Amino acid sequence: MPVRLVIRTFSELCITVGAVIVLFVVYVLYWTGVKAADASDGEIHRLQDQWSRGRIELPAPGATASAAPPDATQEPQKSQAPQATRGAPTAPTTRSAPAASAGTEPARRPARSTAPAARPPAYRDGKPFAVMYVPRFGRAWDWPVLEGTGVNTLKKGLGHYPGTAALGGRGNFAVAGHRRTYGDPFKDVPLLRPGDAVVLTDGASWFTYRVDRRAYRTVPTDIGVIDPVPEKSGFRVPGRYLTLTTCEPEWGSSHRLIVWARLEATRPVTDGKPPALRS
Repeated sequence: MPVRLVIRTFSELCITVGAVIVLFVVYVLYWTGVKAADASDGEIHRLQDQWSRGRIELPAPGATASAAPPDATQEPQKSQAPQATRGAPTAPTTRSAPAASAGTEPARRPARSTAPAARPPAYRDGKPFAVMYVPRFGRAWDWPVLEGTGVNTLKKGLGHYPGTAALGGRGNFAVAGHRRTYGDPFKDVPLLRPGDAVVLTDGASWFTYRVDRRAYRTVPTDIGVIDPVPEKSGFRVPGRYLTLTTCEPEWGSSHRLIVWARLEATRPVTDGKPPALRS
């Protein structure tokens, strides 16, 4: 085979491979962001439409949702701590609901059932129920919060860890998000400082959380970061907390960045936006 033909064939192969690589980079850096922006805008519009018709997605008091087993491409799950695809962690294991106390009635009356009380419904899996705002990330930053941390869910917004507290509820309301790709929602998590506001609304109330400390770097197996009272958060007593989780480094997933905050204030939406969004 002539040397000239070999060189030409090799050159054409290199050009083809290079073109494929460029297209992949464009897809990762640009197209996933376009799709995520469209998807998240659609979820927010869907929520706003529901709220305008008086339909608010609220879990029953004390409700929790069972968590799916972790996946190597999912965000941090309780069964194996924050895990995610290029910037988002996984979900926690189910926290069991307390069983109903058993007892018997006075004579001549039937005894009460000793079966555990049925678990009330929680947020619906894969469905949006709130919108998050972080002033530190800019006035235009707003992302829907959906139930679950599956791969497809995190392509449309932020994901609430099943089994953690409800928004504004007692315990730890934990949320995962991509650091890079799919809109880069948590790209600027390292910029958060103590005292920064993280504001959410569920259509009925505004919830203002305040960041307690700068981002904490840990490993994917550190499953305690989304506990009701995370040991390494500095919190010592039960309260109403928020945890944000994402991947570290920015274009990798060997570690996780964790931000903890505590609930500062709530107000009905009829009172207008909270001060943190008006400054």
